[in-house]
Amino acid sequence: MTLPARAEVVVVGGGVVGVSTAFHLAEAGVDVLLLERDELGSGSTSKAAGGVRAQFSDPVNIELGQRSLRAFEDFARRPGGEIDLKQFGYLFLLSDPEDVAAFEDGVRLQNEFGVPSRMLTVAEACELSPYAVPDGLLAAAFSPTDGHCTPEAVVQGYAQAARQHGAVIRRHCAVTGIEVAGGQITAVRTEHGSVATSTVVCAAGAWSAEVGGFVGVELPVRPLRRQILVTEPVPDLPPRLPFTIDFATSFYFHDEGPGLLIGMSDPDEEYGFNLSTDDRWLGRLSEAVARRAPRLAEVGVAHGWAGLYEITPDHNALVGEADGPGRFLYATGFSGHGFLQGPAIGEVLRDLVLGRSPVVDVSALDVRRFAAAEIRPEHNCV
Repeated sequence: MTLPARAEVVVVGGGVVGVSTAFHLAEAGVDVLLLERDELGSGSTSKAAGGVRAQFSDPVNIELGQRSLRAFEDFARRPGGEIDLKQFGYLFLLSDPEDVAAFEDGVRLQNEFGVPSRMLTVAEACELSPYAVPDGLLAAAFSPTDGHCTPEAVVQGYAQAARQHGAVIRRHCAVTGIEVAGGQITAVRTEHGSVATSTVVCAAGAWSAEVGGFVGVELPVRPLRRQILVTEPVPDLPPRLPFTIDFATSFYFHDEGPGLLIGMSDPDEEYGFNLSTDDRWLGRLSEAVARRAPRLAEVGVAHGWAGLYEITPDHNALVGEADGPGRFLYATGFSGHGFLQGPAIGEVLRDLVLGRSPVVDVSALDVRRFAAAEIRPEHNCV
């Protein structure tokens, strides 16, 4: 494998955040090298459920989600490629009075940013998502421009366009260290040799803590397994089924070809890089399905997989530039929101690298918030 002798910027990680960053930097004329230890998108991105939304409780996440949605809508033109975007909406089913109040506050805030979300009655929600039953529900929140698309297609679209703009992408090239001299980054070491650089962007997802450790920057990111199932074909699948989430249990589903993609968090899951699948979570999932969408209880499972969330203490991302050694930037810890925020984060990192005011003010996501005990909890997590 041949590596360039030097690069202005080295991006570590070839998921959606990394390739989006590489594209936006290369488009701006920056000499960028992206290093991925496996295949592009083979980490959390390829295991994502593909949801894209702007329904969040934190203003920064709303802005990042909204800006990314616009980029997904325009993806065929820039950077180019078909991503199978389906904007059938996100529907949050609410059965807890405190959640109803929180989502009402969230909708008001989202509307201020131009997000067309609104609260629905239980009847309206069940009409939109006919598999859901009203038992125990109090209300719902819905935004019609949310939806889902294909993560692998997004990664390949950004990667291809980044190359067209001059970026160099090397797969199967693990980063093994970062060299520092006089408080400045001088090179990135890989298993295939070193590349001289002064700027590193860490977009390594669940593996970011290790990359930060190369330069003494603590990135409090821990991997947590999430499992997903895809069902066999479902007869009479509604043509515009929204991404439906039973918020109290986190059970969710959306259309996936002729079947449904189904997922749910497991509160008993322990942190770690476990990517095997097992049946331990199926009992809790079956209970949630039987209670909220009983018609789906008899649908067979075609296949499934496991992926990693990259969790931070407050379930909000880490985005910024470290105090030192200069220049080490990071975008990680998205806690399940990385795919949907990838387009906007690539723009933000481009701006930070170039010393511009970023398109979205992400200063609140700086990792130093934890040292100051200034956590920013995101309520609308799935």
